[in-house]
Amino acid sequence: MSFRPSRRQTLKQAFAAVAMASMPGLASAATRGESGLDAARAVLKRRFGARADTIDLTLASAASEKPWYAVRATGGELAISGDTPVALVRGAYAYLKEAGAAQVSWEGDRVALPSRLPDADTGRVESPFAHRAYLNTCTYGYTTPWWGWDRWSREIDWMAVHGVDMPLAMEGQEHVWRALWREFGLGEAELADYFSGAAFTPWHRMGNIEGYAAPLPTAWIDKKKDLQVRILGRMRDLGMTPILPAFGGYVPKAFATKHPQAKIYRMRPWEGFHETYWLDPADPLFARIAGRFLALYTKTYGAGTYYLADSFNEMLPPINADGADARDAAYGDGAANTAATKTKVEVDPALKAERLAAYGKAIYDSIRQARPDAVWVMQGWLFGADSHFWDPAAISAYLGRVPDDKLMILDIGNDRYPAVWKNAKAFGGKPWIYGYVHNYGGSNPVYGDLDYYRADIAGLIASRDTGKLSGFGMFPEGLHNNSIVYEATYDLAWNGGGASTAAWLSSRSKARYGRTSPELDAAMTLLVQGAYSTRYWSSRWWKSKAGAYLFFKRPTATIGEFPGHPGDRGKLDAAVRGLAALAPAYANEPLFVLDLVDAARQLASLEIDVQLQAAVAAYRKGDAAAGDIARRKIEDLALAVDALLGVQPETLATWIDDARAYGDTPADKAAYVANAKAQVTIWGGEGNLNDYASKAWQGLYADFYLPRWGRFLDALKAAGSGPFDEAAVVKDGIAWEKAWVAADVAYRRARPADPVAGVGALLARIDRA
Repeated sequence: MSFRPSRRQTLKQAFAAVAMASMPGLASAATRGESGLDAARAVLKRRFGARADTIDLTLASAASEKPWYAVRATGGELAISGDTPVALVRGAYAYLKEAGAAQVSWEGDRVALPSRLPDADTGRVESPFAHRAYLNTCTYGYTTPWWGWDRWSREIDWMAVHGVDMPLAMEGQEHVWRALWREFGLGEAELADYFSGAAFTPWHRMGNIEGYAAPLPTAWIDKKKDLQVRILGRMRDLGMTPILPAFGGYVPKAFATKHPQAKIYRMRPWEGFHETYWLDPADPLFARIAGRFLALYTKTYGAGTYYLADSFNEMLPPINADGADARDAAYGDGAANTAATKTKVEVDPALKAERLAAYGKAIYDSIRQARPDAVWVMQGWLFGADSHFWDPAAISAYLGRVPDDKLMILDIGNDRYPAVWKNAKAFGGKPWIYGYVHNYGGSNPVYGDLDYYRADIAGLIASRDTGKLSGFGMFPEGLHNNSIVYEATYDLAWNGGGASTAAWLSSRSKARYGRTSPELDAAMTLLVQGAYSTRYWSSRWWKSKAGAYLFFKRPTATIGEFPGHPGDRGKLDAAVRGLAALAPAYANEPLFVLDLVDAARQLASLEIDVQLQAAVAAYRKGDAAAGDIARRKIEDLALAVDALLGVQPETLATWIDDARAYGDTPADKAAYVANAKAQVTIWGGEGNLNDYASKAWQGLYADFYLPRWGRFLDALKAAGSGPFDEAAVVKDGIAWEKAWVAADVAYRRARPADPVAGVGALLARIDRA
């Protein structure tokens, strides 16, 4: 659409005219209130400075089926129109990025607005997705437990500039659960034994664990209540539709004990933890609890439309059991119900279908009774993670008795389980949101797959078999890593992200670093080919051993069998060296330095793994000299990486300091620090979760991973080519890990004086390895 203002038209009047033409029925913003415009302006001012006040914003009278914005800049004046406050913010950010004037990321922002904004006329830019969702239930354990309002305010701004309108809003619910269980007769001592620690609340909420790292301090519950009020206020002002929690059926053990006649199942232990308890939705208590929870939640935080209830997150539904006397019979014959242990048991298909249909309808009815217009939301992760149970017939049965417009599925795992929505026939006419987890546990190897996202999303949009596809989302378990992935995918969710990956990369470099060049574009292309062409970091779960690299995994002498990491190390090496060669010209661009360090530590971590394999192989042959040489290379590289990582936003010290600062008493501070240290190392339980949330952080390389492997290599060297009792050595190592978590040690971030020179020195060490 061409646009040429007449001499008598102001830019604002003319832009309002083009917006009117784009959307019949456009009225003044007053018809929707000024609050949305004010909220959008506030985001722009916080993120881009006082000059953002000069941007003319025009809000359409109503949201559209296809969200949209339009940008017009002429004569140095900028005007943006859109159908929601989020669309307005997104439009401003898209324009400023394209102009090379700004980038907003977890690592920090670069804002350099030119004295005169360049001319532009985008016409109407539509998203093919009605909603852009964000966050994962697990994010609230792996990333946000110590966040206050300042950090949450920034994250909501991040959502707005990336066009997110449907975030999961899970903070503050323990305040409601506490009030609920008090009403149902639980005492303070029972509640103290029930709630899990602050860094483990997501898995408690989903019924996987109970009372782990207890008690949860009362002050944490109260702080998060006040925080959620502010979070929801900001989200609603921006026109976002947050997804809120609902009752999924899990009850405290103390509640089960007090209600022996209730139909409550003792669910099997998850990942080595003790059992939890699930109330059958057919029991009258289920509806009472669900309704009361929503009443209390609404009184505390206001009403919502979308409510999340996940009853079977890596927990299989009870099918064979029936009645209060069958508490031990969930599904199958007693094997551990974990992601790593799948037990196939013959179940009558008719019984299975009927039971699942009844469960699904009753869960929905329990929400409807309190919020008649509500939509039940569930994550679709279980359909991929437990696909042996959730075959197409089971999925159809579970969803089938819920009205089509009253259930939304978050199909979050398409980068790992890409066939779920197809097997489920687009979830039988239910609205659903397509997306990727990408990140697991906040663990941060450098990876993603930019070309895959581009082709996959384009194919999704073009498909005729997507049923009621209603949105796209990113559902990371942890934040603060690989921000390029999230920038790329949300760009694709709005406007295709540019003509090609190469063009998008060049534009991103200009926005993120201030400028680009053929040499920088070439280096970034190599980085994509070497690291960002990996859909799923498969080696993080090698032989049921978590950890991003071998160096992060609990030591074992079997690492010679490790097949190697995904990605192209040769191209990664070339990319790092190409970026390092350009670094002197970009040394004053903090985001360039951060990205260079991140790519270099990925390369060095892969080399550490190679040297670990060499050391283990040499010691097992009885070649102590060769083993010692490899070990010295490991130590040299690990300590060099540790020193460099002081430039990154997060370190072991900052994670622990944030945890400690969240406490108001010495006891609370100690509890939070223990939670923080445990989560990124041992996690908990007797299953396979140790190192699941391993981090490439300063402090962990030098003080945890290196000494842990050092102890193991000492034992290997002592054994030589003779018998080696690995089980005993590992047992001793686990005791050392627990002592490390319990130790009261002060960590301090140490920033490298010259990180660019540090990368050069690290590359020299890799050359000598």
